[in-house]
Amino acid sequence: MRALIIDGYTDEPAGLGVPPYIDVYPRYVAGAIWTADGGAEVRYVTVDYVRRNLDKVMKYAASCDLVIFLTGVVVPGKYLGGEPIKLEELTRWPALIEGAVKVLGGPVARYGYGVVGGRVAIPPSEFEAYYDVVVRGDVEIVVYNLVREGLRVEAVNPYELREGYELVDEFARRGARIVEQHPNHGWNLIAEIETYRGCPRWLVGGCSFCIAPRYRRVVVRSVEGIAREVEALYSHGVKCFRLGRQADFLAYMAKGVNEVEFPKPSPEKIEELLRSVRLAAPGLEVLHIDNVNPGTVAYHEEEARRALKALVKYHTPGDVAAMGIESADPRVVKENNLGVMPEDSLEAIRIVNEVGARRGWNGMPELLPGINFVLGLKGETRETYRLNLEFLRRVLREGLLVRRVNIRQVLVLPHTPMWHVGDRVITRHKRYFAAFKKRVREEFDKPMLRRVVPRGTVLKALYVEAHEGKYSLARQVGSYPLLVYVTERLKLREKLDVVVVEHGYRSVKGIPYPLNVNTASIESLSYVPGLSRRDVTAILARRPFKRPEELAAIVEGDALKYLCVGPQCPDSKRQVTPKPSRVG
Repeated sequence: MRALIIDGYTDEPAGLGVPPYIDVYPRYVAGAIWTADGGAEVRYVTVDYVRRNLDKVMKYAASCDLVIFLTGVVVPGKYLGGEPIKLEELTRWPALIEGAVKVLGGPVARYGYGVVGGRVAIPPSEFEAYYDVVVRGDVEIVVYNLVREGLRVEAVNPYELREGYELVDEFARRGARIVEQHPNHGWNLIAEIETYRGCPRWLVGGCSFCIAPRYRRVVVRSVEGIAREVEALYSHGVKCFRLGRQADFLAYMAKGVNEVEFPKPSPEKIEELLRSVRLAAPGLEVLHIDNVNPGTVAYHEEEARRALKALVKYHTPGDVAAMGIESADPRVVKENNLGVMPEDSLEAIRIVNEVGARRGWNGMPELLPGINFVLGLKGETRETYRLNLEFLRRVLREGLLVRRVNIRQVLVLPHTPMWHVGDRVITRHKRYFAAFKKRVREEFDKPMLRRVVPRGTVLKALYVEAHEGKYSLARQVGSYPLLVYVTERLKLREKLDVVVVEHGYRSVKGIPYPLNVNTASIESLSYVPGLSRRDVTAILARRPFKRPEELAAIVEGDALKYLCVGPQCPDSKRQVTPKPSRVG
C-alpha cells in the first residue's frame, strides 16, 4: 500500500504546523498507516514543495492508493516559513489525482476554511465534492480504520473521535520517523507536542469564538506517552520541541479538571512532565511551551508560581506564555464568556514577569507573557479599543516585559457562539481596528522591544531563513521567535549569533557576532556599538587585518568585543545542505 501525505499546514488556538513547525497531524496519520499496515510506503510533502513541483507530485500521487490532505488555519497569521494551502489549491489539486482514495483532514475538515480574520469560514461541506472522505472526527483514527478496511470508504465513520490516548500514543511513536522527510529536518525543525485535548472551561461553554471547548471533556495524555513520543522524535533527529498543543499549559493534570472552570495547577505533575521530556531528549536544543490562561495564574497564584518556576528550571530561554486576554473591556469579557477581567490579566502578567523576566543564556529573557487580542466580538464598541490601548499603557508604565502582542480579527467558525453573530461587528469597526493596530505598533511594540532586547544584546543560535533585499532574515527556534534583519547577505540555513543594533515595531536589526572586520559591509561596521565614524573609516582604510592586535591599535573601548579577525571569526562557510526530495 502506498500513501502520500500533503501537509497544507495548520494553525489552531492549540497547535501550529507551519514550518519550521511540524504539527501532530502528519505524524499521527503516518503512524496510523504504519500501525494498520507495517509494510506501507508513506511519503510526506509540504504544500510549498507541491507548488514548486506540481507535475512531479501529481504523477506520484496517481501511483498511490491513498492521498491525505492535512490543513486548516483557525487563527490566521503571517508566516515566514511557509504559506498555508489556498482555497483554489485545496479544490483543484484533488481533481488532478485519479485512482487514489482522497482524504481531507485537519481543522479545515472539522471547522471550515479561513485564512483571514474578520470573515466567516467556508464550511467543511463545501469540500465533499472534491474528496472521498472529509474527516469531521479525528483524521488519524479514520485513516487507521480506512487502511484496516482495505480503503473501503463506505466502511468508515468520518465523524469518529478518539476517546483516549492509547492508540494515539502508538501512532505518535510509530509516525515519528516521518519527520525525516520534512524539509526543515536537520536544521531548525521543531515538533509540536500534545499534552491534552480540550479546554478546562468547557464546563461553562468557553470563549464565544474558540473551538477548543467544543471537544467537551478534557482528555489528558500520560507523562509516559509524551516522553515516548519525544524519545522517538529525538531518535529521528528532532532537537527542538514545543509543549504547545493544549489550551492552558498550567492545567496539565491540574486538580479539578472537568470539575471546575479554573483547575488548580499541579507543580509536581508539571515538573514530572518536563523532567521526563529532558530525559527522553538529553541533547535537546529548544524546549518551549504555548498557551497559559491568565485566569489560572491569577486565581491560583502560589501553585502557578511554583509551576512556572519548574518550567524555567527545565526549559530553554526565549519561552513565551501566550495569554488569551482577548479584550480589556469588561463588557466584552462578560458577553463572550472570556472568564478573566483586565485586572486579573494584568496580575498574571506581573507574576510571569516575576518568575521569568531574567535574561537567559541565548540572550532572550527566560519566560515572558504574550498578549492576544481578538477584535470583532459581541458587545464591542469604540470604547473597547480605548480600553485595550490603556491596558497596554499600564503594562508599559509598570515596567513589565511582554514578548509580543497578537492582534487579530475574529475568524467566525461553525459550532461556536460567534457563528450566529458572524462578521457584523468587525465589519462595522474596520477603521477602529486599523487605527488600534497602528497605535499599538507605534506606542507599545517598539518601546517594548527596546526593553526586551536592548541595543547591544547578543542573541545566540539564529538560523537564516530568507532574504529581503540586502538583508538576511534570521530567527531563533521556538515560540514566537524574534525576527532579525541581519545586515549581511548570508547563506540560507546558516546558523549564527547576532548583536541587536536597531529596533522596529515587530523585528530588530542585527549584525553578526562577532563581526569579521575584514569582510563586513560598511553598514554592519557603522552599527557596531561604540564604534565611531572615524573608527569605521580607519578600518576600511587598513583592512585586511591579520592579527587582533592590529585592530586593537586603532579601535578602543567596548567596540572591540563585537569584532573579530581571522581565526577568531566563526566559519561563515558553514551551511546545512538542503534535503533531497523523497517523492518520485
